[in-house]
Amino acid sequence: VHKLDRLARNRADDVEISKALQQVNTRLISTSEAFDDSTPSGSLMHGIMSSVAEFYSNNLAHEVKKGMWQKVQNGGTPSKAPLGYKNVIQRDDLGREARTVELDQERAPFVAKAVQLYAKGDKTVKQVAEQLAAEGFTTAPTPKIPSKAVTPATINKVLVNPYYKGLVLYCGAYYEGKHTTLVDATTWQKVQDILKSNLQGE
Repeated sequence: VHKLDRLARNRADDVEISKALQQVNTRLISTSEAFDDSTPSGSLMHGIMSSVAEFYSNNLAHEVKKGMWQKVQNGGTPSKAPLGYKNVIQRDDLGREARTVELDQERAPFVAKAVQLYAKGDKTVKQVAEQLAAEGFTTAPTPKIPSKAVTPATINKVLVNPYYKGLVLYCGAYYEGKHTTLVDATTWQKVQDILKSNLQGE
């Protein structure tokens, strides 16, 4: 291996891998670290380096989570923006990055229209999807997946997502976001009531 932390990121995995290698008389060699598992001191050094790698991995995960938590507290979006929005990277004069969310000018009006159409109560999710697909409502393309016409499943995700009324979900709780809303809270709740009554009816 190049380094021990490329082999395993926690001590338990490292121990299991080391045991498996010993059982088939195979020696582990790190090309950038000096230790010899066949000696007591080398085995001790291996254990110490493995523990340090685990600490580094856990600490990095903790720092990332803390940064995301702070972003949510400040009204930011810590994940990929849903349909109707897009993630944007902005840089200040010093070259520092700021990741924000902006409206997708092409798809945001369709998202708002989908909610309004369904809130009237005279169309099914499928009918809303068919109407908006015919009007040109498509999903956002990704590097691997091209955009395609919206489906009832896509519209259903839109209708139940509280992000559109300004709430951001993080670690099982909702927080007030600073992004532009596409639906007011009253209309959103009306949609949830209709969805619930239709589900019970079926």
